[in-house]
Amino acid sequence: MFRYVVGRLPSAVVVLFLASLLIFSVMRLVPGDPALALAGPDATPEAIEAIRHSLGLDKSVPAQYLSWIGDVLTLDLGRSFVLGGQISDLVLAGLGNTAVLAGSALLLAVTLSLILSVAVVVWPKKWLTSVVNVLNTLSVALPNFVTGVLLVLVFAVLIPVLPSGGVPPGGYLARPDITLQYLVLPALCLALPVTAALTRFLSEALRTEMAQQYVITAQAAGVTRWNLVTRSALRNALPTMLTVLGIQTGHLLGGAVLVEAIFAWPGIGQLIQQGIGRRDYPVVQVLLLLSVTIFVLIQLLTDIVHAYLDPRIRIGGQ
Repeated sequence: MFRYVVGRLPSAVVVLFLASLLIFSVMRLVPGDPALALAGPDATPEAIEAIRHSLGLDKSVPAQYLSWIGDVLTLDLGRSFVLGGQISDLVLAGLGNTAVLAGSALLLAVTLSLILSVAVVVWPKKWLTSVVNVLNTLSVALPNFVTGVLLVLVFAVLIPVLPSGGVPPGGYLARPDITLQYLVLPALCLALPVTAALTRFLSEALRTEMAQQYVITAQAAGVTRWNLVTRSALRNALPTMLTVLGIQTGHLLGGAVLVEAIFAWPGIGQLIQQGIGRRDYPVVQVLLLLSVTIFVLIQLLTDIVHAYLDPRIRIGGQ
């Protein structure tokens, strides 16, 4: 297992290196002078030159990249000239809020997908399968911004039982019941597409397992369908679900940008939106690289867990 993990690390490092080059190059291709955009139209030439020096724009392009990536590796992310404050402080504050929202959405998606997938396989009723298929289709077909607006209109305007946005005023741990109210709508909006994808793949994996010879033999011996699904088929279908879960987690983090904007959730997504809207280039560079890093780490963790559950994967990787 250790050799498999070590073997996966070089590809992750290469992806991060190429991503850093791409992000750095794209930011340099944006039209206009970043220093002038940050300084504003009324800035003096001295102020613009000071910002250029602070950003390292007075150096050659290779030197700028090496300076930037060196600062990132030493966690010296610099200062935001537009949003204000240290970039590290802004990232930590936003990352905490996004982690709470994404973690809640992921937990909700996994729970719902397990319930729905097991239900349609244990009780293969035509009406139940049709209902689940309709829910999956709607969850995938409707974009996050449409689902979010509908949830706000229904549960915060027409039936005002939940807050329309924001975070708990007293913190997440002060009043868990209040925290749950603030989390329900954005977490549900973010979780629905992931739930649909996981339900589709897991239910098909369970049906495939139920057609295996060992299941047919166990059924002939009198083992109930519930026990076969929950104790045998589900365990064998988990590697497939984990692979899809890793991919969907990346999509979930991408969808957080829109969801956080709709529900005024002050996380990484909202910070990216503010940085792009105000052309705060240092903040955008760091946040884009952070997003890629999180996605790569999730994929690496997914591969490791998949290899742990399925010995054939790690034996082949070694």
